[in-house]
Amino acid sequence: MSRVRKILGWVLLAYVVYAIVKSPTQAADVVKTSFEILAEGVRSIFAFFDSLIAR
Repeated sequence: MSRVRKILGWVLLAYVVYAIVKSPTQAADVVKTSFEILAEGVRSIFAFFDSLIAR
């Protein structure tokens, strides 16, 4: 199982490198959007806990 996981990791890495080289603008947009989604999620969690403390 470890060997399969290692091979899949290399295939995924190769695909990511290919996608970045083939279309760097789209790759940058995907990364930017991913970080924006993550940041919004963190902000929402902080807002939730802040509202709990404010009561």
